[in-house]
Amino acid sequence: MRVLLADDQAKVRSALALLLTQEPDVEVVGEIGEVERLLTWVQATHPDLILLDWELPGDVSSNLFGILRAMCPRLKIIALSGLPEARQAALSAGADGFISKGDPPERLLATLYAVCGGGCDDDTQDA
Repeated sequence: MRVLLADDQAKVRSALALLLTQEPDVEVVGEIGEVERLLTWVQATHPDLILLDWELPGDVSSNLFGILRAMCPRLKIIALSGLPEARQAALSAGADGFISKGDPPERLLATLYAVCGGGCDDDTQDA
């Protein structure tokens, strides 16, 4: 599974990358810190999944999830936030899952695999 990390906090991206690179079937394809670079990285890397900071700085379009999925139709998006109360807004906006930044790593991994459900795979991703 190809994962793109999108969070403005370098420490969060590093921690996520460290956790995910220990998973045998996960490849971190990039790390970005602002919305402006998100679309470029999605187009260049064709990730299966984006771990997307719900408060990612930049010009956020109200249709960001639609734009991302138009680029990668099978793309899954898990919203991350330091505010657990952002869960409903993220899911209503189209996120496939939600993780609070305060959740333990096991919860992140469980959510990642639940969201992908076997469907996040290089062989099934449109290029």
